[in-house]
Amino acid sequence: MRHEASVTVDRGRYQDAVTPWEQEAWRTAALGWVEGELAARGLRMTGQRLVRLRPWSVLMRVAVEGRDAVWFKANPPASAFEGALTEALARWVPEHVLEPLAVDARRGWSLLPDGGELFRSVLDREAAGPEAWEELLRQYASMQGALIPYASEIERLGVPSARTTALPDVFDRVVAENSALRADQRGRLAELRPALVDWCAELAALGIADSLDHADLHDGQLFHPRPGRFTFFDWGDAAVSHPFCSLVVPAGRACARYGPAVLPRLRDAYLEPWTGAGRTAAELRRAVSLAWRLGALGRACSWSRLFPSADAAGTAEIAGGLLELLTDPPL
Repeated sequence: MRHEASVTVDRGRYQDAVTPWEQEAWRTAALGWVEGELAARGLRMTGQRLVRLRPWSVLMRVAVEGRDAVWFKANPPASAFEGALTEALARWVPEHVLEPLAVDARRGWSLLPDGGELFRSVLDREAAGPEAWEELLRQYASMQGALIPYASEIERLGVPSARTTALPDVFDRVVAENSALRADQRGRLAELRPALVDWCAELAALGIADSLDHADLHDGQLFHPRPGRFTFFDWGDAAVSHPFCSLVVPAGRACARYGPAVLPRLRDAYLEPWTGAGRTAAELRRAVSLAWRLGALGRACSWSRLFPSADAAGTAEIAGGLLELLTDPPL
């Protein structure tokens, strides 16, 4: 393969994960596609390629002559929708997302510009307080509200559907298919099911329509290129579900940094764009409490979107996600 000597591979803690990168023909095709897409835009690859291999993606940083680096991403078949979704989001909510340079939806490939500094890097460098998280949650909630009219179109792109009213069926399917659950754990989940049905019905009755749930919105999944500006990316875990299911991951990360006392203020910041339409603060806070728990289903399902060689690891992670349903929400 061309440029073999200029490639550095990072496998993290997944040393045994098998991805398409191990196939020489696939590597050659991927680099050829990147090279061709850049050439069509008058750009040329140069320098080091940094490759990050995980069970859920192949990610490659490609240096480009005369400009910032670009990023190639390859998704497993179950999350191959990400490129097409990113392309659509750039049309619908361009102020909140990256616009891809190129997408090959059939192969699950995308080529993205550099988005600037990760929010996590900013937090590690500066003494940023919870107010930064409040602003990103306001912006994210505003984006979700703007995407409600596109929910069905998002599903047609291949994004999994986990609609609020259908979550009991999702629960039944995922529990039945999971081989990592012990008999006692299955029993506890079976006892929980009637309550889960009631939670879904109550949440749907509050009248906030389903939208895009990122499902893994932590500080390493968004850029913070300048004060007041956040850019959301990495949609491979996404689903169409109740929007409030998204809150648990960023709130949990912020709680780990600042302690649980920040949770009410983060919740209320997230809820600001959802106020009005006759909804009371108490109703919205109740909705957050319900979605906090139900969001575990979407996160559990996302672990099925791995390269085929990682199925066993995904099954264990799905089981762990299902068991989160048994834990009372902190809000």
